[in-house]
Amino acid sequence: MGQITVVNTPIEGLYIIEPTIYKDARGYFVETYNQRDMEDAGLHLNFVQDNQSKSVKGVLRGLHFQKQYPQGKLVRVIKGAVFDVAVDLRKKSPTYGKWFGIELSENNFKQFYISEGFAHGFLVLSDEAEFCYKVTDFYHPGDEGGLAWNDPRIGIKWPGVSGNYDGTANAAVYNLVDGTPLLLSDKDQHWNTLEKTFTF
Repeated sequence: MGQITVVNTPIEGLYIIEPTIYKDARGYFVETYNQRDMEDAGLHLNFVQDNQSKSVKGVLRGLHFQKQYPQGKLVRVIKGAVFDVAVDLRKKSPTYGKWFGIELSENNFKQFYISEGFAHGFLVLSDEAEFCYKVTDFYHPGDEGGLAWNDPRIGIKWPGVSGNYDGTANAAVYNLVDGTPLLLSDKDQHWNTLEKTFTF
């Protein structure tokens, strides 16, 4: 019996990773990655880099992808909680333009594997969140692409976000239901919608 369970999602190429958690009076132990278990599930991956970020509540990072050097990403949260999203950019895929989202948190221990060919982003739900991810290719400056996080054609249901689409990715007209402003980088507020975005 493996330490990690790989669960399929409705979109081919996206997988939920559920580790076995061992808890006792001292705390817990968990294997966060097991190559053998991943390969038994058909995922033969070669990770070359680990990244980590810290964000406050209301931060939305994304939706990002690498164009000529696409990355597979195994993402998880070690503090707080986020809503993590991937959008299928594979033009020949039956789920092109579809999205899938999952809450990742320090409490549920779930991870999300996003294959090459997807745009990826996340919204911070907790006061703070620390986000870790492994990638299958190095970051190449100048190769980053992006997709508007609020593209109405895609229709991502970001939890707790309210506001009206004004034809742009501008975050100023949005906030969380508790009044927390939505925080995006300047770059993430200028990405285009799907019909104007690079596809694989």
